[in-house]
Amino acid sequence: MPLPGGFHILGGGSPGARVGGYTNRTFEFDDGPWAPRRPCAEDGGCGDVLLDTASPKMSDLDTEVLPLPPRYRFRDLLLGDQSFQNDDRVQVEFYVNENTFKERLKLFFIKNQRSSLRIRLFNFSLKLLTCLLYIIRVLLDNPALGIGCWGCVKQKYTFNGSSSEINWAPILWVERKMALWAIQVIVATISFLETMLLIYLSYKGNIWEQIIRVSFILEMVNTLPFIITIFWPPLRNLFIPVFLNCWLAKHALENMINDFHRAILRTQSAMFNQVLILFCTLLCLVFTGTCGIQHLERAGENLSLLTSFYFCIVTFSTVGYGDVTPKIWPSQFLVVIMIGVALVVLPLQFEELVYLWMERQKSGGNYSRHRAQTEKHVVLCVSSLKIDLLMDFLNEFYAHPRLQQDYYVVILCPTEMDVQVRRVLQIPLWSQRVIYLQGSALKDQDLMRAKMDNGEACFILSSRNEVDRTAADHQTILRAWAVKDFAPNCPLYVQILKPENKFHVKFADHVVCEEECKYAMLALNCICPATSTLITLLVHTSRGQEGQESPEQWQRMYGRCSGNEVYHIRMGDSKFFREYQGKSFTYAAFHAHKKYGVCLIGLKREEDRSILLNPGPRHILVASDTCFYINITKEENSAFIFKQEEKQKKGQGLYEGPSRLPVHSIIASMGTVAMDLQNTECRPSQSGGGGGGGRLTVPTENGSGSRRPSIAPVLELADSSALLPCDLLSDQSEDEVTPSDDEGLSVVEYVKGYPPSSPYIGSSPTLCHLLPVKAPFCCLRLDKGCKHNSYEDAKAYGFKNKLIIVSAETAGNGLYNFIVPLRAYYRSRKELNPIVLLLDNKPDHHFLEAICCFPMVYYMEGSVDNLDSLLQCGIIYADNLVVVDKESTMSAEEDYMADAKTIVNVQTMFRLFPSLSITTELTHPSNMRFMQFRAKDSYSLALSKLEKRERENGSNLAFMFRLPFAAGRVFSISMLDTLLYQSFVKDYMISITRLLLGLDTTPGSGYLCAVLLQLRAQAHCR
Repeated sequence: MPLPGGFHILGGGSPGARVGGYTNRTFEFDDGPWAPRRPCAEDGGCGDVLLDTASPKMSDLDTEVLPLPPRYRFRDLLLGDQSFQNDDRVQVEFYVNENTFKERLKLFFIKNQRSSLRIRLFNFSLKLLTCLLYIIRVLLDNPALGIGCWGCVKQKYTFNGSSSEINWAPILWVERKMALWAIQVIVATISFLETMLLIYLSYKGNIWEQIIRVSFILEMVNTLPFIITIFWPPLRNLFIPVFLNCWLAKHALENMINDFHRAILRTQSAMFNQVLILFCTLLCLVFTGTCGIQHLERAGENLSLLTSFYFCIVTFSTVGYGDVTPKIWPSQFLVVIMIGVALVVLPLQFEELVYLWMERQKSGGNYSRHRAQTEKHVVLCVSSLKIDLLMDFLNEFYAHPRLQQDYYVVILCPTEMDVQVRRVLQIPLWSQRVIYLQGSALKDQDLMRAKMDNGEACFILSSRNEVDRTAADHQTILRAWAVKDFAPNCPLYVQILKPENKFHVKFADHVVCEEECKYAMLALNCICPATSTLITLLVHTSRGQEGQESPEQWQRMYGRCSGNEVYHIRMGDSKFFREYQGKSFTYAAFHAHKKYGVCLIGLKREEDRSILLNPGPRHILVASDTCFYINITKEENSAFIFKQEEKQKKGQGLYEGPSRLPVHSIIASMGTVAMDLQNTECRPSQSGGGGGGGRLTVPTENGSGSRRPSIAPVLELADSSALLPCDLLSDQSEDEVTPSDDEGLSVVEYVKGYPPSSPYIGSSPTLCHLLPVKAPFCCLRLDKGCKHNSYEDAKAYGFKNKLIIVSAETAGNGLYNFIVPLRAYYRSRKELNPIVLLLDNKPDHHFLEAICCFPMVYYMEGSVDNLDSLLQCGIIYADNLVVVDKESTMSAEEDYMADAKTIVNVQTMFRLFPSLSITTELTHPSNMRFMQFRAKDSYSLALSKLEKRERENGSNLAFMFRLPFAAGRVFSISMLDTLLYQSFVKDYMISITRLLLGLDTTPGSGYLCAVLLQLRAQAHCR
């Protein structure tokens, strides 16, 4: 093969000189036509090799280099390049392996995996053949016809039970047919030669090490006597214990299995190997005892082979009927030896088997290829599996009826199974669906055990309890890369903790970044109260049966509406929205909610992949649109009940008259979509129990009381003259177009634009209120003055709006997503709240560079458990305090104690500042019951009993009735794990959640907002 520079590599080396006895590899170095020629000696040996590195001229290249003739090329293709014999090329031979005859034999018989496997298979077949020939010899032999050597006079023998003397002739001599003897001699000769050859090849200087081996002694005992009988015919009837070859066959089988695994590069289950060895050991013990007792009893009662087999089975099973017993002492002594061997060998084999069984229970075994091809399964990869994580995944994954019957869950975890996890997986409900495998996603063998290439999906979760969350993300990234490399077609669902690591797993089908969602949700909690509760309930699958036994009406309503989820349907196929084709989105959303109780929140065009949340009256619905709506169940599972008067008015535009709807909605308003809530009633079911408990009743338009409508008429098509131009960079709000004198200056200071710098790669650009000029870093420090201002606390700044204080351990990149939603362009400039970051550690330069463009964003070093720090940052002027869970407290000796410090600090602030709205993040959702703890409050005790009752009924959201959670004052990021699990069935859930949280923005899409309802009490005189 030609190489650049005139080098050639030949496919095979020709016979040449040997150096040190190594196999050669031949390379040729072609100097080219421009290298100086050196004559070679007559004996073919050449001198030094000269490599001319001078570059040839182009004229020489055109005149001297001629194309090779076609015949020459074809000959080289068939026979190889042999032109070195006729030109001045230099042949260089490199010796890499020993080329002696012994080494070639060793390579074939021992080193080469495939040829060694064939040799061992042949040896195993020979041993089985010798055992079969022995059985045939026993069946053809009849001692009653006479006993004696080959060619001697046969003597008949009769057993005398009363005599103690033993006639050894029936034991020493047997009857062997000529053809059978010839076959046994041939087989013995082959075995003998093979054994001697292997001894020669395996010899390493100590011959006694080879001779005293049990396998070699057995080979000599069973082969040498047959070879001797060739030269000494009278010994052809000599008894030879050929049945002992069964042990050699067992040894050959073990070696053959090992070679087979090496040849196919696969590791078979050690459990299978040990079971096979145990079975072979039992079989060899029984076969040896059967043949030995049958032969020795030739001098006794002359037992048949079947009777001896029956005796061995009865004896080894410890039954011992006593109907068959050995009569002479040699056979009795053999029975004693066999029982002793069984008592020594079998316990060792069983001990190894039990050990492997225990190890397999820890590692989980394998997920069979047959099941992977006939059944569907998903793989869950985690660093450490906790009981809470497991139950959240199983409850959410199997909440969908389609997945309960068709899908299995394979858990791949590098750690040993936890005791609580093992106890849960032993429950019949999960034991038939969940398979636990101990292994690493970075090993192809473990991925093969989990049948990752046949999986329907792979969920890779990060360990959020690690102190070093970046290291946990690095492990997640490597797992994602390993799975993608091993099974590129398997859909990936990845959970990342830090936003800066998200772009490493951009190839995954679905990615959820924990800190992005957490900080955006905490920010929206400050301006849209209970956003965390809304998102948590939407991403949890619930039946809506929680709290139905409670005497409190709000708990029944709240529990029933918690079953709302996001669904999708094509508009042309929907009974909910089909009649609104050609109407505006606002009209369809309003009337669909009024008529069916469903909340239309967004849609997606057929030709566009982007989801639009509440595109407003400008958008006209078409049949190909995909509608996203919130409902207690999807439309396909809904029942439609119409009263007689409703059927008569079915063709009218507005729906009149009260009706019990089969579905409910949790969202009453989003953007321009409104719902009349004043006369909404909750009537409990009269039948008691069941899934159709209370139903929401849509109020009449002009019902009792003649109250005024709560919303103006919604037009079918938008009035273009009434719509304002959609210009994001201009502010059309009334309060900002005509600012007051004292605030006019501050309004002018802000501009709208995209943040010039982002702290990490992959953040979505969001239009925000920005400063015209970046603020100096010194001005961002709240508690220290600088040359630009002398303020040293929040009071000195004199903020017009209430503060939002965020207490965090470090200024991570995720904290950037807390600021962006609070400075988004759709927030009124007058309503922008100052943001104070209370940090335990000083932020780095990159973070300050990212936040210095936002107005009224400050930071100071301090801790939430320090009252002086809280007063200095302006807690008495704050409306919201957000306490972020600290990474250093997430890992504790007792898992559920990780939130202890946070809970106590928040309880202290709750007592000191009762009017302050405190939003707290906890590690474990079960610790929510300690927030705003009142030991002697009767209402709190009643909620505690309700929570326990709901947990006993199997609810996954038992904590939902706690007042801090229902009000959005506490949440745990682990509750959002179900968002990733739910994306397996609803691939749009992550996109919708990011739009709701403001992490992503789509042109023409709406945003999440809140409306404060003022409830007025009216006094009635009677």
